[in-house]
Amino acid sequence: MDNAPIFSFELFPPKTAEGMKKLGETVDALNALRPAYFSVTYGAGGSTRARTFATVDLLCEKGIAVAPHLACIGSSSEEIRQILTHYRAQGVRRIVALRGDLPSGMGLGDPGELHHADALVSFIRRETGDHFHIEVAAYPEVHPQAAGAERDLDYFQGKVAAGANGAITQYFYNADAYFDFLERCTRRGIEVPIVPGIMPITNFTQLARFSDACGAEIPRWLRKRLEDFGDDLEALRQFGQEVVFRLCERLLQGGAPGLHFYTMNRVQPSKAIWQALGI
Repeated sequence: MDNAPIFSFELFPPKTAEGMKKLGETVDALNALRPAYFSVTYGAGGSTRARTFATVDLLCEKGIAVAPHLACIGSSSEEIRQILTHYRAQGVRRIVALRGDLPSGMGLGDPGELHHADALVSFIRRETGDHFHIEVAAYPEVHPQAAGAERDLDYFQGKVAAGANGAITQYFYNADAYFDFLERCTRRGIEVPIVPGIMPITNFTQLARFSDACGAEIPRWLRKRLEDFGDDLEALRQFGQEVVFRLCERLLQGGAPGLHFYTMNRVQPSKAIWQALGI
């Protein structure tokens, strides 16, 4: 079996035709680094979902391996079935299966027929057998809505038992959280590859907003250092690149099965770390 690390990039669907054109250039630049695949985030319902499809189309037309995100909240089983059929026809072989959030404006409306990611994974397996390599989400620092660390691990174990092949983590800056999560998974007999999600640091305000929303911790020492740079974005970028490079280096040396870069549709931040690692 080939145990070589898997390196990949994540994209989000642009909102405009101009953004899609620019994304095509970004994809070409990142694809020159020869990642295993690109993932594409998913917006449930309406135009956001259509933009996901358009981004997947772009990658497929370029002959690039793609792993579309697929969220079950707010979608019927028939809608999900149609999406899976469409992706199979395109030759897509990977799916990132997620619960997702309610579409904006839905409030407490119909959450759909599948309420959790384990149900989505089971549905994909029933409908498509082993056609798709299924990744799910993992949270080394605990999902912000979880009742506790063990309950969160229960849920992750359920997704694996439902048929997930592997997992991609929420981003983090504390390697110990990742290694502790792996140890707890091992004690439970969870053996799927768990790839760390990597978020380059380029803008402290933006990073703090993202982190507060998703429950990712910025360690106090790192937060204070980033605050000190103020408006000196170039110095912050250089410092952030070094911090994330050292994190990636430690993760790979510790046996991480790869790295998944959250690119924010930008080339240079992820590329610089990728090249510094000698990938």
